[in-house]
Amino acid sequence: MTSKKNFRTFAQITLVVVYLIIVAGAVVRMTGSGMGCPDWPKCFGYYVPPVSEEKLWWQPERSFEEGQVIIKDQALLVAKADFTTGNRFSEENWEPYTKHDYAIFNATHTWVEYINRLIGALGGLLTLALAIYSLKYRKSDPWLPILAWLTVFGMGFQAWLGATVVYSVLAPVRITMHMIMALIIVALLLRLIYLSKENKLPKCEHSGFKILVAISLMLTAVQIILGTQVRQFVDEQVALLGSENKNLWLQEAELSFYVHRTFSILVFAVNAYLFYLNRLRFHIYSKINIVMMLLLLEIFSGIIMYYVDFPFGSQSLHLVIASILFGVQFYLLQEVNATGYKRKSL
Repeated sequence: MTSKKNFRTFAQITLVVVYLIIVAGAVVRMTGSGMGCPDWPKCFGYYVPPVSEEKLWWQPERSFEEGQVIIKDQALLVAKADFTTGNRFSEENWEPYTKHDYAIFNATHTWVEYINRLIGALGGLLTLALAIYSLKYRKSDPWLPILAWLTVFGMGFQAWLGATVVYSVLAPVRITMHMIMALIIVALLLRLIYLSKENKLPKCEHSGFKILVAISLMLTAVQIILGTQVRQFVDEQVALLGSENKNLWLQEAELSFYVHRTFSILVFAVNAYLFYLNRLRFHIYSKINIVMMLLLLEIFSGIIMYYVDFPFGSQSLHLVIASILFGVQFYLLQEVNATGYKRKSL
């Protein structure tokens, strides 16, 4: 049988880059840089964005290429074709940008968003290369190319979602969909990593334990979705009350916040019981220890946000930890559900 060690290493590297994309996306939200590039896939019509606003001003005797953007009278204008300006502004060379009316340049925001896109492009190229590599196993293990190409399509769909996020001027629902798709891509890559592992753990024959692991993963997924709803509410409060009034953001919190906070108790209780069962009976599923550590960090970051009024970076940290937790639990589910099981009570 052909060794899958190199393929697995490649898939692991791709997974790390996908998590870097999640981290970069969190930094974009943390710094408010989501509209740093108002168009997509270019940034103000450039492959490499400007570093100063002057480059986005109309100037006489300056050459523009088709698609390049300027800011004029607080609006975005797009060059219709390649041309060189004369001494006076001519409207016939320009057309308004119609996707939205956001026309603000902030160099820091632009480059934070641009770096996020570069990492995303790297992730896309790696998933494509991984899919091509997987064709080597199309006969011996056909699930590898199937899942690898599904990952490629997932990355393409994710890129499209990223464009709709920009065009919608950061609509919260679109951002939530963007996050959910990222988790699906993580799950696909983790499945590839597990299937290409040559030395798997012994099978788990306790059906109750397996079911609890599956339940714990579903609870985490529900908790992440609830968290995105809370984040949507917080974003609305920031727009309404201002970023300086952090102490007021959750003063009149919606029901989703209290459900999210209370639901964390159930998530912790289920995983704590799994931790206990593993120490009592199995002693081989070490990822349960990682799950508990991540859960404690997640709960702590949530407490910090609520009682210390959202210190800088806490929301992004909360999101990143949740995505890592989901990944570890998904891999754990594969370990305990590798083969058939015999029904036994816990």
